[in-house]
Amino acid sequence: MHVAVAGTFGPVHDGHRELFRTALEWGDEGVIVAVTSDALARGPRTRPVPSIDERMRRVREEVEAIDEWDRAVEFRTLRDEHGIASSDPDLDALVTSPETAHELADINEHRRDRGLEPIRGIVAPYVVAEDGERISSTRIVAGEIDEHGAVLE
Repeated sequence: MHVAVAGTFGPVHDGHRELFRTALEWGDEGVIVAVTSDALARGPRTRPVPSIDERMRRVREEVEAIDEWDRAVEFRTLRDEHGIASSDPDLDALVTSPETAHELADINEHRRDRGLEPIRGIVAPYVVAEDGERISSTRIVAGEIDEHGAVLE
């Protein structure tokens, strides 16, 4: 199966690592890891986001460290919300978090409009911090938790 996973990934945390692991596990025909461009990543956010170069470097390092299957991995820059998932004809599935799983319906509608087959959604579970709340980059930047979910306050 040819799968994709996409996100801002800044800063990288255990929730992202679970997304990467899930994509690598399922992606026996290849994995696309798409990192949002600076414009897309910073648009709606008020928190600081590392540059695309820094985020891409970290994502590559993390994926290489997790890849026990020796998958063919392609790293791309995501320039619009559903670009790769809605336009890549070779894609079979998209790995999402529970938070973004609902977007698959829109993606598949765009794929059908382009004459492409719909893709499958693979939902990776949330990874929770010590306090039982999900790990997120926002919580890390706010100083509430570290990248592994240890509570810092």
